[in-house]
Amino acid sequence: MTPERESSNRERTPSGATATTRTRARLDQPRPPRRRLLPEWDPEAFGRLSERIARFLGTGRFIVWMTVVIIAWVLWNIFAPGDLRFDNYPFIFLTLMLSLQASYAAPLILLAQNRQDDRDRVNLEQDRKQNERSIADTEYLTREIAALRIGLGEVATRDWIRSELQDLMKELEARQHDGHAIFPAERSDRPSGRDVDDR
Repeated sequence: MTPERESSNRERTPSGATATTRTRARLDQPRPPRRRLLPEWDPEAFGRLSERIARFLGTGRFIVWMTVVIIAWVLWNIFAPGDLRFDNYPFIFLTLMLSLQASYAAPLILLAQNRQDDRDRVNLEQDRKQNERSIADTEYLTREIAALRIGLGEVATRDWIRSELQDLMKELEARQHDGHAIFPAERSDRPSGRDVDDR
């Protein structure tokens, strides 16, 4: 074997015990999903289910149905024949079922409240941003209106022109009554337009 082939073989094969047993992860590809021992569930679907259950637990219909079930349970275990009764007088099994129902209802209600708090927080953040945009728009419009008022203060309005014309008309009428010429004769010291053109 030539020395060039030996060096190329050394470069191709990894050296060391750990390098041969472990494959190198490629950074340009996603990792394969890991196997999990516990079952997986969709947290959104579970949250929606918990909200539905919490809404049902907070209705009068649930209280009526629970009351009907408890009364039927008690009456059955009191008045039914002895061999058909499944929970005698202290009703221990009924107490166990009610405590089991309460132990599941409390976390479901808390989960529904947490989801509602998250939604409220998002809504409040959106409302705050909307209020900030509204305030910024209002300030911009206020500045624009102020600039228009300043600009309009320098523009001759219709009322101002009307009042100026009325003042001129009064002045002309006053001159007519006094016998003065409406347009005074040109002074001789001022050159006429023809003189200016002749020059």
